Amino acid sequence: MDDLGTFDPHWIWIAIGLVLATAEMLVPGVYLLWLAIAAIITGLLTYGFDLSLPMQVINFSFISLILVFSVKRFLKDSPIVSSDPLLNNRGGRLIGQSAIVSTPFLSGEGRVRQGDSDWNARGPDMDVGERVRIVAVEGTVLRVEPLNLIEAPLANEEASSASETGEPKPGAN
Repeated sequence: MDDLGTFDPHWIWIAIGLVLATAEMLVPGVYLLWLAIAAIITGLLTYGFDLSLPMQVINFSFISLILVFSVKRFLKDSPIVSSDPLLNNRGGRLIGQSAIVSTPFLSGEGRVRQGDSDWNARGPDMDVGERVRIVAVEGTVLRVEPLNLIEAPLANEEASSASETGEPKPGAN
């Protein structure tokens, strides 16, 4: 690095490391951080041992490889657990949500409105306005089932328990 004038090589490596660390903050992912650390370590080694340019490049290369593969192995053995594993999986987040039929289901296909979006959906034949629960996502198509099928067993259990105790059925006057 003798061609860069009066700048000492170790300051150049440290500056490269700081630029890479700054770029890491601006670019998504965790890739440039390891190169930034390797550049800073190379700068410190160059300051301490007065290394030649080829040796500096070799040090930077090896330190970069060591850091990248060490972190890769560490993260493979101890993965970072997310508090919300479905954060970037919009379809996965829809499962269990309710929706309203916006286009009638004919031959098992129709459209439902969930939130502010209309989705193609598959399920039993239903009319507009019926409430459904999303049970699966197949690409961009939602698999749905009517909500009354889910709630009906609860109503039957309440009615059977009321008849066993001698109480009137819910809704009966």
